[in-house]
Amino acid sequence: MLGFLKKLFGGARVAPAGILAIDELARRLGLSEQQLRDTPIAYHTFAIPKRSGGTRTIAAPDAPLKAMQRLILRKLLARLKAHPSATGFEKGFSIVSNALPHVGQDVVIRLDLRDFFSNTAATRVEKYFRSVGWNSQAAALLTNLCTHDGSLPQGAPTSPRLSNLVNFHLDARLAGLAQSLGLAYSRYADDITFSGPARRDNKTGRATSVISFVKQILHEEGRYVLHTDRKLRIARRHDRQIVTGLVVNAKVNLKRDVRRKLRAVEHHLRCGKPATMTQRQLDGWKSLQAMITSQRG
Repeated sequence: MLGFLKKLFGGARVAPAGILAIDELARRLGLSEQQLRDTPIAYHTFAIPKRSGGTRTIAAPDAPLKAMQRLILRKLLARLKAHPSATGFEKGFSIVSNALPHVGQDVVIRLDLRDFFSNTAATRVEKYFRSVGWNSQAAALLTNLCTHDGSLPQGAPTSPRLSNLVNFHLDARLAGLAQSLGLAYSRYADDITFSGPARRDNKTGRATSVISFVKQILHEEGRYVLHTDRKLRIARRHDRQIVTGLVVNAKVNLKRDVRRKLRAVEHHLRCGKPATMTQRQLDGWKSLQAMITSQRG
């Protein structure tokens, strides 16, 4: 365990598991213990529309707490390791790297977790901090600084990274399930994707079995629940296979209708005609296309 902690925390002044205390937390953050304890825990909430309909509630920390969370993210969380199958919010990964394992597969199974951040419980976050060496007082303080109303707040700088760290074992189990079935697996935040060859003797039963196993693992690891409506998709070769918004049938790319629209917009802007996008918006899409072309190679 000591060697594991040295890897996690950079090898300097590492204590055995469970005895990293608040004084050590303050030292690593470059603050006093009093500054840590006096950080005001305050959020403001607002709703934003979802593309799929309805609204999403955002709990954004007020400025002092946000500054503290950014410090925790930079000084502590950035050094910890998420599972390699977790591609969302991770340095060196993108929607392209999430889509790449699923290119050219016979079957792509897309699943979506319901209310991912709000269902990642504060008790699991505190347990995680204990598991990487912090004692009960330090783990409780870190949890208090990084959670809100008993879960990860969607809007806090620390929530995306913590959602991956806390779910390392979940990702390991889902990746193990995929490997045992000869499938590929990746997770981008609340989007879970499996893909692989089709079983000619069992066209639908295999996908159903995968989904059943996934539901069981999700419940055991974090009590997560899958969307079982239109956000659950099983796409075969003759279908348009989409992973995190990108087509993966033959290579990672933007959807064909999006590419056509971008060409039309570019032509209209070049000719001085009315267009459905500004030049700045078009440039953003072109940058995304350039990233896709670069990373898929």
